[in-house]
Formats: sequence, structure tokens, C-alpha cells
Amino acid sequence: MTGNKNTQKIVIVGGVAGGATAAARIRRLDEHADIVVFERSGFISYANCGLPYYIGGVIKNKEELTLQTPKSFYERFRIKMNVLHEVKAIDPSSKTVTVCDLTTGKQWEEPYDKLLLSPGARPVVPQIPGSDLGQVYSLRTVEDTYRIRQAVTDEKPASALISGGGFIGLELAENLLEAGIKVTLIQRPDQVMKPLDREMASFIHNRIREAGIDLILGDSVVSLAENKEGIGKLRAELNSGRSIDTDMAIMAIGVAPETTLAKEAGLETGIKGSILVDDHMRTSNEDIYAVGDAVQVKQFTTGSDALISLAGPANRQGRIAADNICGLDSSYPGSQGSSVIKLFDMTIASTGINEKTAVAEGLEYEKIYLSPLSHAGYYPGGKVMTVKLIFDPVSDKILGAQIVGHEGVDKRIDVIATAMYAGIPASKLKELDLAYAPPYSSAKDPVNMAGFMVENIEKGLMKQFFYEDLESLSKDEGVTLLDTRTPEEYKKGHVDGFINIQVDELRESIGELDPSKPVYVMCQSGLRSYIACRILAQNGFDCSNFSGGYRLYASVAFDRSASEEAFPCGMEK
Repeated sequence: MTGNKNTQKIVIVGGVAGGATAAARIRRLDEHADIVVFERSGFISYANCGLPYYIGGVIKNKEELTLQTPKSFYERFRIKMNVLHEVKAIDPSSKTVTVCDLTTGKQWEEPYDKLLLSPGARPVVPQIPGSDLGQVYSLRTVEDTYRIRQAVTDEKPASALISGGGFIGLELAENLLEAGIKVTLIQRPDQVMKPLDREMASFIHNRIREAGIDLILGDSVVSLAENKEGIGKLRAELNSGRSIDTDMAIMAIGVAPETTLAKEAGLETGIKGSILVDDHMRTSNEDIYAVGDAVQVKQFTTGSDALISLAGPANRQGRIAADNICGLDSSYPGSQGSSVIKLFDMTIASTGINEKTAVAEGLEYEKIYLSPLSHAGYYPGGKVMTVKLIFDPVSDKILGAQIVGHEGVDKRIDVIATAMYAGIPASKLKELDLAYAPPYSSAKDPVNMAGFMVENIEKGLMKQFFYEDLESLSKDEGVTLLDTRTPEEYKKGHVDGFINIQVDELRESIGELDPSKPVYVMCQSGLRSYIACRILAQNGFDCSNFSGGYRLYASVAFDRSASEEAFPCGMEK
């Protein structure tokens, strides 16, 4: 339609990321289109990801959450943005939508030439006794945020229970704790942050507990009731039989696609009732498009069907739908699911698939762990990050990455995400020419180091073993377990069964090892043990390196102990 003076009527259901982006893009492409947006809430474009920070007082002014208003949007784009207007039904045969003005109750039929659905997702609120009590909240919209902030400000709760350890749950936990509220965080799976694998999540678990949050894993709330006996306004009963008294409860267990309209209009649906779209964001009806959290997409790495509720993909989908509505040919290749979150002084990021997904989909994969500093070691202030890279050892394709650390995490995940999109092989990460200065990086950036490690594995220069192998190895008398850290490090904590010969003395002490036994070597991060393996391999030993080092082992082991499992051997709390 670009350049065509024939007026096209475009109705958009839902604002925020996808709908508002599409509306602005359509106007830039078609000055003459008649564009009207209906948004059920009172806000057409707001910073969804910033909501927890307003509750905690980090964002002081609530107006800062509102990116655009109906007035500013109309002044800039001449687009009618109707807030507090709910679309009740779609009639594809007559190409109309039924709209209700929530303020007056008035209803009417609005015609369209093209319809764009951006309904988003709704919070999953468990249907349990007490979920409708006044002190029970969910967080999805600006209105939800105002209610929780008002409760925190006016009622001054001493305690809060958060059910759910995803992005919203973790950000809420941090912000409420920093507001002086005692926080209990409950997560039904045995880890927070679904995009991560369990061992990477252990770093987060330990930091959450260190901050003073009561973290309960593998449990869930089964009922809530007004508290007449204990301390707090509510009593939560957990599946385990445990009871928790709290002043407020926030349900943040996840979201589900909001697709009632699409289903009732007969549009084809997919995972969890999500709206099926093609790569042009067109639904099963050629005149109806859909974007955002409500649609099923392809996981870019594997091509599998997926639901990925993130602002970045929703914005890109809105632009692509707008292009196609206006006659341009744009397609959506799928989502890598790249994400990042701040938690206290930590930064946690991921892209692509995790190991759990690789196993579930039957993919052939290899993994590496490394623990580099965020910048040059000789420049003060460097902090260790833990990187996990998953790749296909046959095709050399990068499948995914996870990084937990402090500064510099976001930079490295974005480099890897870009390499994945560009199809750069895992071993070629070593060749990336990345910016270096001591305050920002090392001459061999962590991303380069990951490439070196992949190359070593693919060329047979390094064999690995992992945390999950330790239990069986500790019972195997036919192997040698070797810790190559210093005696001081070894005394502070080690895994039972590992003898200690520091790497710098290994050549002189190699006669103490039995060359007929495979040697499994550990150090703090995996670097010194790799050097030891190269020494041993060239002296006729069959050697494997513990990926991730004692640092990774300790994080998982301490976390398991805090979860009331048996404390592993040789560890000092």
C-alpha cells in the first residue's frame, strides 16, 4: 500500500510492544491508512520490563513507565489510540470487530480491511483456595503495578511471599527485599530461571539465599487463607505440608497466551492455545495478523515450535506484520530467546537452547564451561563470570549459551547471539576480532576463549568429564582422580578421592601416577587442569579435564546442601 492514496482501514487489538510498534510502522509506510488501536487497559505503550522496579522504588516516578500516551501518539502519528476499550469478538466473514467502551459500556461494530492482534499473555493464577483474597496479587499490567506499589507504600507489609522464579518473580523478590520486606520465594521446579540449566542456576540460588531471601525449591502453594493465628495477614499452605505466614502474596508462576478472541473467531491455534502464524505473521485468515506473546513461533536454533514471551521479538514481529500489511515482503526467521536479567549485583543471560532442550529433542551436542574474568586480570576490579556454551560437535553449530556473572555478561551473550544468527561455527569464535582495552576485556576475550576450547575438543586435544560423572568415578578403583590446585586451595575444600599435585610440580611428580589408569583432573576453573592434561597426555596417560572446575562443583554442591540434600564429600561450608 506504500504510496497508494486508497485508504486502508487497519484495526489493531492491543498496544504495548507489538501493537504500538506495528501502528507506528504502518503510519511511516502509509500516510493515508486509517489506523485505529483498541487497548483494554488504560495504557497503550508502557515499559513492561520496568514494572518491578517501580514497585521497589528504583523508578520513582510512575509517569516514567509510560512510553507514549494516546495524546502523544496521535500528535506524532495521527493514530486513534483508544484505551479502556475491549474488543469482544471478531467476525472474519463481515470483517468487523465488536468493541466495548469499558468506561460507558457502549458497544459497536468496527470494520477493518486488515486486522492485527496483539493481545499479549495473561498471568497464570493457580485456581487454589484463597487466590481471590485482597492481599493476593499478580503482575502483568501498569494497573497491577500501581496496586502492588500502593499496598507496599500504604500497608507497609513486613513480609511477602512470591510464587514463581522467572524474570518477574526474581525482579520482584529483589525489589521487595530492598524495600525492607522479608521475602519468601517459592518455585515448583527445582530451579529458578527456566532458560538456564540446573548447575548454572545454582549460582543464582546461592546469591538469593546470601541476600536473605528464603528460597524454597520443588514446592508450591496449594491454598491461601486469612491468617487468624500466626504473624501476617495470610497463611499459605504448601504442597510439602509446610505453612508460611505472610502479609501479601504475589503469583508470578508464568503467563499463557491470551487467545480467546482468536479461538472464537476460528483462527488456527498451536502450543497452549497460541495463535498460529506464518513467517509473515499472518494467521490462518489472510486478512488477520498476530504478534507478540500470543503467537507460536519457531525456535531459531532448532526450528521447533515455541512460545517465547520477550519484548524484543514482539517489537520485531510488530514491524514485520506492518511491512506485510503495507505490501512489503518481510519475514520473521524465529526467535533465539536471547534474554538478560539483573539480580542484585549479578547479571544472568542466555541465548538459544539449553542442555535440557537439547536432550529432550534428541540433539547431538557437546558442552563447555569456562570461568574468565570480565576484563584483564592486571586491571583492578575484574570479576569472574561462568560461561556455558552448547554446540554440535559434528556440524560445529552453536546451539546456545548461558552466562552468570557481573559486568560484561551482556556484552558476551550478545556477541554469541550475533554469531549464532550469522551462522558462525563454534570453533570460529576464536577468530572474532573483538575490542580490547584492560578496563573492558582481555586480549583473548571470553568469547575467543570459548572458541579455543571448542577447537581443542573437536581436534581431540581435550577430553572432558562433568559434575554428573563424579559419583560413579568416586567409586571406580580403576581411575586416578587428581586435583592440580595449590595445597592451600585443596585444604579449603576438595572432592573426596582426589589426590593433590599442583600443576607446576606435575612433571616432577608424574612417577607417582599409574600410567595404566585413566586420570581425571580438576582445578579451580578448568585451565590448570587442562594444562595438566596436556602434560599427561604427552606422557602416555589417558586424561580427562573436569569442565567448569571446582568453582562450578562448589556452587552446585552448596546449593544441593541448602536444598536439604546430603552435603557432598570434602566440602567446607
